[in-house]
Amino acid sequence: MTNDNTRTATFAGGCFWCTEAVFQRLRGVKSVMPGYSGGHVPNPSYEAVCSGATGHAEAIQITFDPNEISYDQLLDVFFATHDPTTLNRQGHDVGTQYRSAIFYHDEAQKEAAEKAIARVNESDAYANPVVTEVTPFDAFYDAEDYHQNFYNRNQSYPYCTVIIDPKVQKLMKSYSEILA
Repeated sequence: MTNDNTRTATFAGGCFWCTEAVFQRLRGVKSVMPGYSGGHVPNPSYEAVCSGATGHAEAIQITFDPNEISYDQLLDVFFATHDPTTLNRQGHDVGTQYRSAIFYHDEAQKEAAEKAIARVNESDAYANPVVTEVTPFDAFYDAEDYHQNFYNRNQSYPYCTVIIDPKVQKLMKSYSEILA
């Protein structure tokens, strides 16, 4: 899913409604698709992923232009907008489908992810060590239509106002230089 001008990044950082909303706002991000990655069941449904039986995480697949935003900048936003120190949980969302994961597409992404984790662990950002898994990308399955572009279509939905809005506001405050 890349051409000469774009690259692909695949992240899981809790609810894909949240991560999609955050990354959609970055300059150089051409598309963000919510879906499922990291499991063993092909073409899973949302319900199957929520059961925990598929091994998939709620994830996003980002198509970005590295001339406008770097993979390292995407990693910075990824680590700043979810808690990478909680295993299989983001806030009230609990289960392996909410784990923190980076599905790398090549060795350069793997190395960048490992360096980013080391930087976060060395910083005072979190009291506990990062538990984000770094694993080779295997497959990505698009989420159902009703999950796509969820925040932009449903900003008054209670989950959006309570959970997603603060993440978007944090992004706006901390990363103004890379906003679209």
